[in-house]
Amino acid sequence: MSERRIALKKMLMGTAAISGMPYLNLNAKNNQKMLKGNINHSVCRWTYGHLSLDELCVLIKDIGFNAIDLMGPKDWPTAQKHGVYSSMCNGAEISLEEGFSHTEFHDELIKNYTEMIPLVAKNGYKNLICFSGNRNGMDDETGLQNSVKGLQKLLPIAEKHGVTLVMELLNSKVDHPDYMCDKSVWGVELCKRLDSDNFKLLYDIYHMQIDEGDVIRTIRKNHQYYGHYHTGGNPGRNEINESQELNYPAIVKAIAETGFKGHVAQEFIPKAKDKAASLREAIALCDI
Repeated sequence: MSERRIALKKMLMGTAAISGMPYLNLNAKNNQKMLKGNINHSVCRWTYGHLSLDELCVLIKDIGFNAIDLMGPKDWPTAQKHGVYSSMCNGAEISLEEGFSHTEFHDELIKNYTEMIPLVAKNGYKNLICFSGNRNGMDDETGLQNSVKGLQKLLPIAEKHGVTLVMELLNSKVDHPDYMCDKSVWGVELCKRLDSDNFKLLYDIYHMQIDEGDVIRTIRKNHQYYGHYHTGGNPGRNEINESQELNYPAIVKAIAETGFKGHVAQEFIPKAKDKAASLREAIALCDI
């Protein structure tokens, strides 16, 4: 079981109501005083699990950005206390393996997302992650049809509350064997069939380098379907510096050239002794 899968299972939360005023996202340029302001930076909570959420919030504010990915309702009050935005919310999914491609999970998923979407909006957030789940012997076309059937029931709720459901592209070669939404062509086809601005893909650069490559060309071709980006060094999913094969300054420049205004979130697993320095370095590399 991958480190992320274990971390996400620990982070899955119910939909208990959160008290307090909704958090209003501040203008990115006002928050990135130490950065250029061309990219809205974020970091995934689970990759800095050695820090408390308070400590992580202090660190990112010190670096000069104000967003964290993959936080659920239990995390939001702490983030709001620090003026930190939940750039990709979670907590409605069952697991990475049990997703919308299988109809036997639809009842639970629809219940979870129906409860979570208004809660996300109430707290001033915009993105809520979802997953295709594994194939388990299912062909791609059946998976597409099933996913459309389930997600279509949620899109009117998402549209009403101004929330975007974002399905993550994950590699099935190394980290998530049998995952269905493992290539852009499948995810883009799902976007086309749903035909809604409230459904997008999370293009994980690390994962897609493994399963399809040709990263910059793919981003330029399909950028209208990508609502969010994750980073990670390949091979190894560690720091995104010169130790790995991806040219992140060039990739992030290509993302910016598409007119993208969402978040680019660091999702590498730092292996250096000074993990905070690794994050600072990654943000600097991506701050084009």
